[in-house]
Amino acid sequence: MIALLWCALAAGSTARAAEARAPIDSFFQNPAFSAAALSPDARFLAALVSADSGRVQLAVLDLTTLTPKIVAGFSDADISQFHWVNDKRLVYDVTDRETAQGDTLAGPGLYAVDRDGGNFRALVQRSTSRVQEHAVREALPWDTFFFSTIDGVDSDDIYVIRPQFSNLNQLSALNLLRLNTTTGRAVTVNRPGASRRWLLDQNGEPRLTTTREGSTDTVYYRDAGSDAWRKIAEFDMMAGFVPFMFGPDGTLYVTAKPHGRDKSALYVYDLKNNRMEPEPLVSLADYDFSGNLIASSKELLGAQYLTDAEATVWFIPRMKKMQEEIDTLLPGTINRLSVGRQAAGPHVLVQAFSDTQPSVFLLYDSGSGKLTPLGKAFPGIDARQMATKDMVRYQARDGLAIPAYLTLPRGPAKTDLPMVVLVHGGPYVRGGTWNWSGQAQFLASRGYAVLEPEFRGSTGFGWKHFQAGWKQWGLAMQNDVADGARWAIAQKIADPKRICIAGASYGGYATLMGLLNDPDLFKCGIDWVGVTDIDMLYSIGWSDASTEWQTYGMPRLVGDRVKDAGQLKTTSPLLQAARITQPLLLAYGGADRRVPIEHGTRFRDAVQRTNRDVEWVEYPEEGHGWALIKNRIDFWSRVEKFLDRNIGKP
Repeated sequence: MIALLWCALAAGSTARAAEARAPIDSFFQNPAFSAAALSPDARFLAALVSADSGRVQLAVLDLTTLTPKIVAGFSDADISQFHWVNDKRLVYDVTDRETAQGDTLAGPGLYAVDRDGGNFRALVQRSTSRVQEHAVREALPWDTFFFSTIDGVDSDDIYVIRPQFSNLNQLSALNLLRLNTTTGRAVTVNRPGASRRWLLDQNGEPRLTTTREGSTDTVYYRDAGSDAWRKIAEFDMMAGFVPFMFGPDGTLYVTAKPHGRDKSALYVYDLKNNRMEPEPLVSLADYDFSGNLIASSKELLGAQYLTDAEATVWFIPRMKKMQEEIDTLLPGTINRLSVGRQAAGPHVLVQAFSDTQPSVFLLYDSGSGKLTPLGKAFPGIDARQMATKDMVRYQARDGLAIPAYLTLPRGPAKTDLPMVVLVHGGPYVRGGTWNWSGQAQFLASRGYAVLEPEFRGSTGFGWKHFQAGWKQWGLAMQNDVADGARWAIAQKIADPKRICIAGASYGGYATLMGLLNDPDLFKCGIDWVGVTDIDMLYSIGWSDASTEWQTYGMPRLVGDRVKDAGQLKTTSPLLQAARITQPLLLAYGGADRRVPIEHGTRFRDAVQRTNRDVEWVEYPEEGHGWALIKNRIDFWSRVEKFLDRNIGKP
């Protein structure tokens, strides 16, 4: 059975003849092959693979003999994440993809096993209740989570974190523990205050921590051979720098946006003089630095970073040459390379993906130049059927440049298309990148152009772009979305009579405000798990919004409940529900703690008084999004029918 499993993965799915469109279920499955990683010595490869039962198991492949083995799996759970502890041992945690757990805080547990499947040990209990804390005395409590392995050191130890909460059940600190994966013994690391961030050095020693009191962050450093923490910086939580990582030689790297610069970049921090170097190590002209430094145990190899798409710059000639060789073999995809921490041996793990191709995992032998397929994340997706996705930029009405991703359906027709403006949630995050997206691809497969604006307030595009979105819910942020739709009309991409607005969370809020602010532009709306009243984000006690966010974040970014009360009322979809006359699809999760279902039910009751074309669906067991495949398929089937009725036909 194991051999058959890996043979199937190696072969991938047989390419189907290109059909008119892929079936809906192929867009919303769980990944069949979701992660892979080389052991530190690059002699073994571990991967998460789906068994015949559908449960996710942990498999290890001996790269010398190409012999696979399932080393961990459960009949009632799915392995979620794994990490190599050393060349011999792994740790992993679990989830349950067959149960919608809402947004309850579930303990994923933590387990250790040798690469041959032996020496199993439960390190952390898997539970959602403190009542069972003493059920397995050898294991740590359920609210303990994996933090890091110890790079560069052959040790059975890892680090885990355990949150500490106040009497009001608000996060007050993150405790760091060193945990031996063989004995299960743990030692707590002392901290100088309410630590929120930890950084290990190249030897696996806790070397830096950031504490937070109110809105002030303080950075502490611990010198080698000392137990004492010394303060090296203090700043407002929205300013200063973010500790990033220690390099193999002990160099501290940070991300920051120094005074006078609009984009954040990657810098070296001088620990002797407590200051950043004046010039960045990695900076991007139009984007904040977002990515990773790639290092072996001995040297810094390169950096992955994000512009409109992911890219890698290699500092080491041999890695640059290898990237060129693989890119020649795999043209048209972004090819992310991973090596063992010891950077030894000929094997390199390749994750290849593009806008039309979900992730495919392959093994490259630098000695022979051979690529061996390992598995596909979504084997039911045929890249030949998928639509292309490109970044575009348009000007908002006040002149601000707005990036957006545009996905156009396959086929000769590229003008006067029905269009869905898909608004991302957050909202203070980056919405997307150049990769395969099930939602956008599904809509494109049904003939719709899809525009995904990175409206002001979205991160990754500089401080000016981010700060321009402060306190602009329903105002300038909303204008950016509408201006994108009007840009698409001017470019003759979109049919002005067939545009629908859609989104989840903040995107659901923007959907409702779009119907209110621009009724001539948006002919219908689809809101799932959307905010319907900003004031409710403050007032509903069973929301998972922290007191810290409500006290320091929301007043600054969204609006002060007292000082901006008038604005919050005028930008409340709930208080203006009677003005929405367009067809509307509303969907909410009954167990949502981020945007409690009261947002949905109150708005539904209000809008249905004057609008008869409102479809309501509730998934009682779901949280802030749809965890179950059946619910994803049900929801997007409703979306397909809703769009076809309202904008599908000229």
